[in-house]
Amino acid sequence: MSPGRNLVGWLNVTPLLLVLIPFFVIPICVVLAVSFVETDGFGGLYPVFTLDNYAMLFRSDLTLRLYAATLKFTLLTLLFTSVIGFWVAYFLVFHVRSKLIAMGLFLVCTVPFWTSNIVRMISWIPLLGKEGLINTGLQGVGIINEPLEFLLFSSFSVVVAYVHQLTIFMIVPIFNSMARIDKSVVEAALDAGASRLDIMRMIILPMSRSGIALGAIFVTSIVMGDFFVVKVMSGGGTASVVGAFYEDVGVLQYPTAAASAIVLTLVVMLLVAAILRVVDIRKEITQ
Repeated sequence: MSPGRNLVGWLNVTPLLLVLIPFFVIPICVVLAVSFVETDGFGGLYPVFTLDNYAMLFRSDLTLRLYAATLKFTLLTLLFTSVIGFWVAYFLVFHVRSKLIAMGLFLVCTVPFWTSNIVRMISWIPLLGKEGLINTGLQGVGIINEPLEFLLFSSFSVVVAYVHQLTIFMIVPIFNSMARIDKSVVEAALDAGASRLDIMRMIILPMSRSGIALGAIFVTSIVMGDFFVVKVMSGGGTASVVGAFYEDVGVLQYPTAAASAIVLTLVVMLLVAAILRVVDIRKEITQ
C-alpha cells in the first residue's frame, strides 16, 4: 500500500478515533484499573493491586443468580423480539405491494418509540395490574374468577416491557435485509414448485441472517446493560447484574462495582462474538 493511501485511510478513521478514545477506551481503562485496587469502604481508593474484588464476585452465589436472571431475560426477549420482528418485516416486504404503503406502515411501527422508554414501560402497569384492563376484561367475560397475579411485578411483566421496547431494534435490520432480496428469486422458486415453507426455509431466512444477527446484537447489549426495567416491572422482586453494581456505587464500593462492570462487559462481548461466529455480518452484507 502506498504512503498516500495509508495516510488517507488514517484520515478516514480519525473522526471515529477521536470519539472512541476519549469516550470509550479511556473510561474502560479507568474502570479496569479501579477494579484492581483496594478501598477503605468509604469511597477511598488505595493504589494497591489486588484480585479480591474479582474473587468476591466469582465466589458469590448472588452473582451467579443475578447472571442467571439477566441471561434469562436476555434470551426470552431475544426469542420474542426475533419472532415478532421477523414476521412484521416479512409482511411489510413481501405482502405489501406498494413501496409507499410499506414505508408508511414501517413508520407506523416506529410511532410508539417516539415516546420515552419510561412512559412506554409504565403504560403497562394499568393494563397488567390486579385491577387493570386485562384482569377486569377476563373477569368480566367469566374466564377467570380471581385476578391473575403473575401479570404484573413478575418476570412475565419484565419480558413484556423489554419486548415492547426492543422489538423495533429487530424490525429495522431484518426489514433492511429482506428488502435486498430479489423478488424474482422467490417468484422463480414458486414457478419451480417450491412450497411457501421451502421458500421461507431456503431463501428468505438464510438471506435475512445479517438482519437477525444485527438485531440480536442490539437486543442483547441493551438488555444485559439495563436494570431500570427489571427494577420497576418486577416490583423489586428480581434484580439484575447492572442493578447490583449500581447499588455498589451507591454505597461507595467502587472497586467491586468496577469489577462487576468489567465482567459484564466481557460476558456481553462473548455473547456478541457468539452471534458473529454464527453469522458473518460483513460477508452477508457484501453479498
